[in-house]
Amino acid sequence: MGTQTLSLLDQFSAERRAEIEEQVETLLSELTLEQKVGQLNQVNADFATGTAVGDMDVEQGILDGDIGSVLNFADLEEARKFQKLAVEESDHGIPLVLALDVIHGHRTIFPIPLGEAASWNPEMAELSARVAATEAAANGVQWTFAPSVDVGRDPRWGRVMEAAGEDPYLSGEISNARVRGFQGDDLTADDTILACAKHYVGYGASEAGREYNTVDISETNLREVHLPPFEACLEAGVGSVMNAFSLYDRIPASSNEALVDDLLRSELGFEDLVVSDWNSFGELVNHGVAGDLRDVAQACIEAGSDVDMVSGAYVTELVELVEDGVVDESLVDQAVRRLLTVKAVLGLFEDPYRYFDEERQSQRTLTDEHREAAREVARESQVLLKNEDGLLPLDDGQEVALVGGLADSATDMLGAWRAEGNPDDVVTLRTTLTDRIENLTYTEGSDLDGSVSDEQLEAAVESVRSADVAVVAVGERYSQSGEAASRAHIDLPGDQRALLEALVETETPVVTVLFNGRPLALNWEAEHVPAILEAWFPGIEAGPAIADVLLGEYNPSGRLPMTFPITEGQIPIYYNHLKTGRPAEDADVDLTEPPANHGEKYVSRYIDIPNEPLYAFGHGESYTTFAYTDLSLDAATITAEETLSVDITVENTGDRAGTEVVQVYIRDVIGSRARPVRELVRFENVDLDAGKSTTVSFELTTADLEFWTADDAYAAEPGEFEVQIGHAADDVTAVETFELVE
Repeated sequence: MGTQTLSLLDQFSAERRAEIEEQVETLLSELTLEQKVGQLNQVNADFATGTAVGDMDVEQGILDGDIGSVLNFADLEEARKFQKLAVEESDHGIPLVLALDVIHGHRTIFPIPLGEAASWNPEMAELSARVAATEAAANGVQWTFAPSVDVGRDPRWGRVMEAAGEDPYLSGEISNARVRGFQGDDLTADDTILACAKHYVGYGASEAGREYNTVDISETNLREVHLPPFEACLEAGVGSVMNAFSLYDRIPASSNEALVDDLLRSELGFEDLVVSDWNSFGELVNHGVAGDLRDVAQACIEAGSDVDMVSGAYVTELVELVEDGVVDESLVDQAVRRLLTVKAVLGLFEDPYRYFDEERQSQRTLTDEHREAAREVARESQVLLKNEDGLLPLDDGQEVALVGGLADSATDMLGAWRAEGNPDDVVTLRTTLTDRIENLTYTEGSDLDGSVSDEQLEAAVESVRSADVAVVAVGERYSQSGEAASRAHIDLPGDQRALLEALVETETPVVTVLFNGRPLALNWEAEHVPAILEAWFPGIEAGPAIADVLLGEYNPSGRLPMTFPITEGQIPIYYNHLKTGRPAEDADVDLTEPPANHGEKYVSRYIDIPNEPLYAFGHGESYTTFAYTDLSLDAATITAEETLSVDITVENTGDRAGTEVVQVYIRDVIGSRARPVRELVRFENVDLDAGKSTTVSFELTTADLEFWTADDAYAAEPGEFEVQIGHAADDVTAVETFELVE
């Protein structure tokens, strides 16, 4: 699709680029084979973020020249110690690259990435990553394994919390912004770090949502769904890419030459570093495609994968493979060249200690400015799923009953993958509402695991019965989403639904605040609870950000980046599905009722639930309302070289200022391959005062119409297209057509 890949060296002038290349080549020529192989070995220093692997004495390994990069170091002191050993005491004196999974903040923890994506605002994703990079760099980190850009359509999979949801375009926009935030404009600056797009590629399609499970996708699915967010990262200049744990076409991603060397490097033009995931090289043996680590090392280096994270396959086997004539040493040289280029670009050859400054660490960590940024992003990440009869915002002077252990759980607000996040930094919802609501009572209601005792239930019911309104915090623990946290059932854990049922029966209006790392199945809640606010795991400013929305100081503008199903039986469920040969929507069938005749039965449907989701992709309510009128296209036909201008008028028809996310979808009516019912191609956040309107304009090109055709090539095929604009994927309010002509 014409990816404009930007390499690490592209940020420099031709003169500086030549200097770096000469520096790298000179150093490479001075290394022994053993030293080169050692550069490709990455080890874990402190806490483990994966399965148990063979231990290595890190300090001795550095001294022996057997380590080129280290992840999960304990603190700045340990990082400096490791770097000093590498630079001053090892034979080659090459500095290490020090890495940490900085996913949604370093010390200042922001909302989980799925929550940030719910802002539908790339500026918020970039801000979050910018703060994270500033803090991480001040704490000795030079390389983060983020962003995760896996397109996820199965909410049972725990790692959906790490990425940007189900849509390749939205995911690409958010991921591109995160790369810019981490890497900035200058990777030699002391407040930027190397980013890593992961997990390449298709990992989000793990079957049944079960972690590390098989992936089996077509090339069309690969190229149209899972690859575009990686391409967006390449265009942002991401400096590294991480292999997925999963398979593509029955070959593990780490050793898949078609994926890495052919597609990523040759076709997409990626010149920089490819790193394995935790022991993903070693797991080739479990996959049954390698007999031992010798086979593993050969397969992965020949595929184009450069750095071995913790498996030890390269450091134990590559030297002998080269000496035996099995592996060409030029493959080792190329991998080492890429890693040395990273070290040069990060400025480590000029000053290997540039990331170790205690004064800078103190000045740039958990600052007031960073906390305010976390609050801003957390506000924009919340999604108002339902607001019956305008129950929210809360009225001044109301007696409010706050219920739920999660309302006062600092550690859960951090979510999974919290880096150096500290629960002591968190302001909980209970703390904030206690300060800001005069007539507030709090009862625990349930334990954090969702269990409810008779005593807890009785106290909660009594408190809610005597209040004007109840705010009930429910959801998951932070440990119930993230890596290795797949759930077969994605309803509220434990007895939380029973708690809600009892509180609703009091007839006091109930507002539910959700804390979770994935879409949940909330059919009962959606039917019976009048107001539902999705807060995700919002980070250290959880309480203030949520209170801003509950009290009307901020009008919620978040939109869902991922579909919420009615029940697990609908999964996988996503908005940009194919129409099928017997589409129920064309049959004029009431899908809420069981089929009564042949015409109602023999269509693509369930016999016991509707096809439609509970809450669709793009859904999100506001404290005001918006209307769309006057959709116009500047042409009825365009050629491949022309641009289509799309205008629509958006009006705030309510009584308070708000932000509308205008969503533009395209439908290709007829293609050489079946096309989705709609595909997101543009969106824009529009701020409008009450009663005001504006015209929003979009420019579309044939690149927005391209897909992987039956000719196995990207192309925009001539024919009819629909432009669909609306509030959500299931709430399209304006449609116009145009034709692409040859």
